[in-house]
Order: sequence, then C-alpha cells, then structure tokens
Amino acid sequence: PTHIRGVNMMKVLKKLSYEPDYAVAPGETLKETIESLNMTQKELATRTGLTEQTIIRIFKGEQPITYETANKLELVTGVPARFWNNLESNYREQLAKIEEKAKLEKEIKWLDTIEYKELVKRKIIENSKDKYLILKQVFTFFGVSSVDAWKNIWKKPEVAAKRSHAFETNQGSASIWIRIGEIEANKINCEPFNREKFKDALIKIRRLTTENIETSIPKMQKLCSASGVALVLVPEMKKVPWSGASKWLNSEKALIILNLRGKSEDKFWFSFFHEAGHILNDNKGRLYIADNSNDPEELKANQFAADFLIPAKYNKLIAALNSKKQITDLAHELGISPGIVAGRFHYLTGNYRQFNDLINTFKWKNL
Repeated sequence: PTHIRGVNMMKVLKKLSYEPDYAVAPGETLKETIESLNMTQKELATRTGLTEQTIIRIFKGEQPITYETANKLELVTGVPARFWNNLESNYREQLAKIEEKAKLEKEIKWLDTIEYKELVKRKIIENSKDKYLILKQVFTFFGVSSVDAWKNIWKKPEVAAKRSHAFETNQGSASIWIRIGEIEANKINCEPFNREKFKDALIKIRRLTTENIETSIPKMQKLCSASGVALVLVPEMKKVPWSGASKWLNSEKALIILNLRGKSEDKFWFSFFHEAGHILNDNKGRLYIADNSNDPEELKANQFAADFLIPAKYNKLIAALNSKKQITDLAHELGISPGIVAGRFHYLTGNYRQFNDLINTFKWKNL
C-alpha cells in the first residue's frame, strides 16, 4: 500500500534518497507521520510510554530510534518497525559518511604525490571531477582507510628499511606498481612454497627461453605457482625505472613482478632470474626491486641470474665470438635463446651494435 493510516509512504520513502552532503534525521519523518495522524508529540509520548524529552531528542536526531522504540512506533503509528529501523540505520550510516568525507577532504592534497591518473589510464579506478571520489577509490585500491594508514604500510622508516633503495626515488608511482602486482598475485592460486620445487621450476623455465614468449609466459606462471610463487607481469610506469621486483606475500607465497622495460629478451630473462635469486636466497621480510645499486643483496641476485643463465666459465669464450653462427651454436649447446648469449656478449665487450638482430624484443600487445 502507498498509504498507511493516512501516511503518504511514497513521500516518506523519498526521504531515503538523501543527498550525500547531508542527512535527514528519522525524527523528521516521525514528526510528519504524527502530524498526518493529528497526534501531538505529548500524545505520542503517552501512547508509546516514552518521555516527551525522548521524543524531542528523536525529532532532532540526537537520540536513535532503538529496536524497542521502533516496535512501539509500529503499534502507535501503524508504520512497520522495520521501516523505522531502516530509516535509523540509513541516517547513522549517512552521518558517518559525512564525517568521513569531512575528514578525507583534508587529505585530498596527498593525491598530488600519487600518480592516480595512471590508475585512471589503466582503468583501475574511474575518473571524476570530484577529488574526494578519486581519493576513496585510491584508498580502496591500496586497501587502506586513510593517508596515515598508507604511510604506515609504504612510508614508515621501519618499512623503508625493508625494501630496496630504488623505491624511495618515487614512492607514489612505485607503490602503485607494486600494489597492482600484489592484487594480481592474489588472483593466482599457488601451492605452498617449496624451495626444491622452485629450483626445479627454474631449470625448466630456463629452457623456455628458446620458445615463443606468448607460449612461454603461461608455462612460467604455471611452474611458478606450483612451487609457491605468483608470477605477474605489470606494464611499466613512468618514473619507475625498474624491470622487476619481488617480495613475500606470506610465509608460503612469494611474488615476482616483471615488466617489459628495455623490451629485449636478454634483459627480461635476466630480470626474472634476478628476482628468483631473491626468493631463493634472501630475506623474506623485504621488498626487492631490481636496480643498479651496489646493495650487496642486489649484486648477489645479479650474480645468481648471470650464473644460472650462462655459467661464468663461458664468459671468455663469449667475448671472443665473432659470428652469428658461433652465437647460435653456443646457445644451442647451452639450451638457451641466442638473444641471451648475444646480450652477454654486449655486456662483456661493450659492443652493443653487433648481433642486435639476434635479440628478440617483446611488446605488451603480444602478451
């Protein structure tokens, strides 16, 4: 029914569609209801057994309509208790939202430190002229409720000490790139981490360097997830000059993030094995980001990747190669892509022009 004992329910229900910047107290609706019933507030107090002061406070929104009061109002007004309960719940929820908005609007300037437009570009959040709405989406993306909460996760000194120095150069963009990787990793079901299985997976993944990248990536991800490592590819961001990162999501699941910065296959595969080295050999409580620093753990991961792909004993031979056939023959002997051997030649000799056509380049549209 649209009317209950003279109450225009459509008019009352319309009040539930309040604007986001204000809240209508349930008492306003109650006041209209008793007026339509030709009932005074004193009479309402008498009929419900509540004090007149309680009724006045309910009218003003200073006192909530409890479940007990709602039941009494149903008997007196004929309007269901669930209606009063819903009205009260919506009112309190809206008050909380207004309070939250007032608080968050003070934090909008923080958006200038975050490359949130990149999130819009990647269709992770929706664009809006209202910075408050953008701020809420960014908080949801990071899984935090405030700037302080974000800082506690990404910026506190004790947190910073657990990650590579590269992160500190651009914390806004860096945190977005890492967070995208975390979210994607959470979608991947992994077996509990098994060190021996992961080492075995790396041997199989090394052989995949000879395959087409479109087919090798899914195989890599499957081998990694079976050994407790979530491998995700996240397109690179401006101002974030890295090709990979790694961290532990929990005690049984590790994360490796790669992008295609540099786009050449030798760099891509080196980045993967570099991060794998961190997973196998380094601190579980630290975020590692591949950079060119002299951090001992980064240098150790570099050595792991280099030796895993091509043992150092071949370096002298590679530096002396002078034909494409020699490159491809050695690559076949090693069981890896010729592009990786050509990349090692470049590194050892500084001659980056020779054998470039043996190195494949990767593009996101192919993946």
